[in-house]
Amino acid sequence: MSKNKEINAMEIISKYMSYILEHNLKPPTVFSFAKENKFEEATFYQFFGSFEALEKSIFNAFFENTISVIEKSEDYQNFDARNKLLSFYYTFFEILTSNRSFIISILDTNKLDISKHSALSMLKTSFTNYIDSLEIETIDFKQKNIVQIQQKSIKETAWIQLLVTLKFWINDTSAAFEKTDIFIEKSVNTSFDLINSTPLKSIIDLGKFLYKEKINTN
Repeated sequence: MSKNKEINAMEIISKYMSYILEHNLKPPTVFSFAKENKFEEATFYQFFGSFEALEKSIFNAFFENTISVIEKSEDYQNFDARNKLLSFYYTFFEILTSNRSFIISILDTNKLDISKHSALSMLKTSFTNYIDSLEIETIDFKQKNIVQIQQKSIKETAWIQLLVTLKFWINDTSAAFEKTDIFIEKSVNTSFDLINSTPLKSIIDLGKFLYKEKINTN
């Protein structure tokens, strides 16, 4: 069979994900991967510099698909920052669930701290930019340097929160991942309550839930 000269980036991503799902490991080389899928090795490098770069693109694609879905909703456009973030989370994890086996295989959290996984680096940039775009209201200290520190802290905290939720979802064995949905609601609401210095009840509520589930975030 002749080699496919018209293959594009999305087809390569699809074939790579299929390979991971079928073999539960990465291809040994780009050459062998390209040969098995009947396209030129050079074609792979037109789109990706390595398998690591390809994986970064896949996780970022999950983010981009999420944004594409939620921005089509008229309701979303009228939401405040809290509800926009909740919508993002629910949609994002719905997309992740559709690709759960692949994600678990790639992240393999038993071998590597999820926060250090290179496959998530593009996702981090996209997500923290998204958090910035929400223009989350904070206490007005009327000092530029403090405001800048606040905004940076919010983005970093939001990223950690996403990683914790991802770890929780990976370990969640409840039907339809309903415990992850509960965790999303409680953690996002608590984070906004902390930012706005509103009721302590949400913090206690989240703490009880975390204790009950004995989440391991390390």
